[in-house]
Amino acid sequence: MVDMMREIERKYETTDDDTGTRGLPELAGVAGIAQVRDRGVVTLDATYYDTPGQRLAADGITLRRRTGGDDAGWHLKLPVGPDVRDEIRAPLSDTLPDHLAGLVRSRIRGTGLVPLVHLLSERNVRHLVDGDGTVLAELSADRVTARRLAPAPSDPVSWTEVEVELAEGGDPALLDTLEPHLTDAGLRRADLPSKLARALAETGPREGGQKKPGKKPGKKKAGKKAAATAGDVVLDYVRRQITAIVTLDPAVRLDTYDSVHRMRVATRRLRSAFRSYRKVLDRTVTDPIGAELKWLAAELGIDRDREVLTARIGERLTEVPVELRLGPVAARLEIWSHARRTGSRDRLIGVLDGERYLALLDTLDALLADPPLRQAAARPAAEVIRKAVLRDYERLADRLEPVLDAPSGPERDVVLHEARKDAKRARYAAEVARPALGAPAKAFAGLMTEVQELLGDHQDSVVAREALRELAVQAHAAGESTFTVGLLYGREEALAAARERELPGLWAEVSRREHRSALEP
Repeated sequence: MVDMMREIERKYETTDDDTGTRGLPELAGVAGIAQVRDRGVVTLDATYYDTPGQRLAADGITLRRRTGGDDAGWHLKLPVGPDVRDEIRAPLSDTLPDHLAGLVRSRIRGTGLVPLVHLLSERNVRHLVDGDGTVLAELSADRVTARRLAPAPSDPVSWTEVEVELAEGGDPALLDTLEPHLTDAGLRRADLPSKLARALAETGPREGGQKKPGKKPGKKKAGKKAAATAGDVVLDYVRRQITAIVTLDPAVRLDTYDSVHRMRVATRRLRSAFRSYRKVLDRTVTDPIGAELKWLAAELGIDRDREVLTARIGERLTEVPVELRLGPVAARLEIWSHARRTGSRDRLIGVLDGERYLALLDTLDALLADPPLRQAAARPAAEVIRKAVLRDYERLADRLEPVLDAPSGPERDVVLHEARKDAKRARYAAEVARPALGAPAKAFAGLMTEVQELLGDHQDSVVAREALRELAVQAHAAGESTFTVGLLYGREEALAAARERELPGLWAEVSRREHRSALEP
């Protein structure tokens, strides 16, 4: 059994060992807190695990095995935002549970985990409750003793810290209300986000001039920043997409809403950047990676496309008046959709655990470590990036303009579908260009998005009509009425025709000279 909860908390530091045990402020009467209940002292004994290179810590992730308290077991914490982490728990066992191992696989891959840090905390716990006795938050003062275990044992270090953690479903505004009362008592917001981060900082090797952990570094004197090259801009975008793929891996495994779609988009953005910026990155290196990204996107999309299509037809069905819904159309749609399920949940987890996917992640790391830059990568960013965006625009124009006035039909549908892909590529190229070209690139990406969405709606209608024809054939074979399915088919046909009528006007707006000239010097 694995439990998941959202942890919203703030950590505070003190140099006074008595603060947090005897010196905490009285909070009864503050922000609806009617009573502060002393829950006593508990001893928490935790061992934190990571790769020898500390890949988890580098991404703000903590993995620990802890005894003591009412939540003994394995805890994995994934960062969500400032003061917010998702905590996944598994029962106490001698070895890391398989489910948690899967959630960190995109980071650790073939590298083993080692015990990194041991923490012993004497925790003084207080519950902040309202007038109804409902716990609003937990206030705890921890006396922490930490010792690094790898790569070599360290001497123990100790500190005191105070945490305020919201109860499940609590209002984050409570933390803002409590903060001045805590700072007035001599506490300050912790500089580091977790006990593990502080333990690593306190027990790590000290370089010359390194500030003591807990002290805010002074401001560095600003120097003249070197102008960005085309390589700088493209690699920054590439790095962000790779980070998104790795970061979304646990969310996909946890079936978090929209995570599959977002991961798929990151693969497409990355592949598109490789194709648009071949003057910057050597295609002999990126083309094989692009092929693997295409494979991954296809695996991610196996059931999502079916789900989106089913939802589209289902929504259209709800728009049909009841008196025109003849036959068990909703049931027929569900049967059709179910028959096309691929067992994708298990299949997708198998892909994410497979050697091919993990090898792709290693290849992407290697790409960033030793980028295959071409000569143009060293040139000023605006010069190179601008040409790439305009080249993708011309590619779209060459495909789209000859068929703007062509008659409707399957051949035109195919060309419009390919034009949709070109519009998406031009949009992503403009996204890459934003740091170099600024507002004009943002505006151009917006125009390409409009074209992509119009053509996408048209293509969705084409696919929906194919599915509706299948439904009609199945319904007819079962002796059911096909009237409503035919009605839905006609509405999709009319929608596609409407999009085709809108396209010339939209393209005329998009292709106005001033939109392209804004990208030029």
